[in-house]
Amino acid sequence: MTGRTFVQIPGPTNIPERVQRAMHRPMVDHRGQAFAGFTKALLPRVRQLFRSEQGTPLLFPSSGTGALESALVNLFSPGDKLLAYNIGQFSAGTVNMAQQLGLHVEEVVLPWGSAINPDALHAVLAADTGHSIAGVLTIHNETATGVTNDIAGIRQAMERAGHPALLMVDTVSGVGCIDFRFDAWGVDVAVTGSQKGLMLPPGLGVLCVGDRALRAAGQSRTHKSYFDWAPHLLLNRQGYFPYTPPTSLLYGLAESLDMLFEEGLEHVHARHARLAEGVRRAVKAWGLSLLAIQPERASNVVSTVKLPEGIDGAALLAHAETRLGLSLGAGLGPVAGKAFRIGHLGALNELEVLATLGGIEMALHHAGVKLSLGSGVRAAQEWFLSEA
Repeated sequence: MTGRTFVQIPGPTNIPERVQRAMHRPMVDHRGQAFAGFTKALLPRVRQLFRSEQGTPLLFPSSGTGALESALVNLFSPGDKLLAYNIGQFSAGTVNMAQQLGLHVEEVVLPWGSAINPDALHAVLAADTGHSIAGVLTIHNETATGVTNDIAGIRQAMERAGHPALLMVDTVSGVGCIDFRFDAWGVDVAVTGSQKGLMLPPGLGVLCVGDRALRAAGQSRTHKSYFDWAPHLLLNRQGYFPYTPPTSLLYGLAESLDMLFEEGLEHVHARHARLAEGVRRAVKAWGLSLLAIQPERASNVVSTVKLPEGIDGAALLAHAETRLGLSLGAGLGPVAGKAFRIGHLGALNELEVLATLGGIEMALHHAGVKLSLGSGVRAAQEWFLSEA
């Protein structure tokens, strides 16, 4: 098939040419002075990405999942009690990981499409008068369901309850796409990965760690080696890492940060909001609906679209990929085969979204969904023109 393949899954996202060129360079001495200077300049800019003045950035050669594990093993000890919300595939994965690490998880399971209710969280924490809960595990943007949580409201609920638990946030598909404010929202540790808003290949786990979390890390009794923060904190000050870092990815990260800061984070967030609203209007024009239950919590990163009864989601995605060169995200867990996901994040503009929507219309028509061809594209076009 000729032409560009449209990979509109919610990550990995498309890699801009600037970032590809930045990574395409000869290998360097990661113990040399030049690389040390590069690292020292890079780390404060990672902090800036999280909107933090005081947070400590940490970079691991891993997926976002690895970075999440590093947070759990450094912050908590076996037997510690955590409050965690299961609202989709990825928040459920963090719950499972914590349990496998020997942590006691008080799990709150909500229907897919739900957002965390800060008032309900407040009630749980207010009832914990002995402060037995050591941490609250949350997800900023649940990639499986297309739901964004109110992290600021969650921190406010914790403060109203007067509870000292650490706030840990999975923002793997959030930061770099939608508003995230580490300091202003009182986050203790935030985790992301390279393959979504940062517009990089997979393989780099990125954290921002606050002072309370750093103090807690010094008291953790969990066995750790690869994910131990201590040697990172020591060697990063000198511009080095405790083992061979992914140098190519780090050079790509520097370039992706250049791109984000040149555009301006506020403009990046506004662009994602504009593109997402175009997608949502297209979905409505098709006569379909989102999995997100509360419209105000629908994600500006990914839209999970419910399919009509009797439509085979797997066949829909297979046709889109093989016939049209369009890759869409599959429905996961209980909505597997019953929904599909449209990624609208990273290096993306209006024309690319319109092309994606046109391809989806063709795939839906082929799958047997009754819709008027061009209806979704037109709805998105009208929205983009009104916002021009």
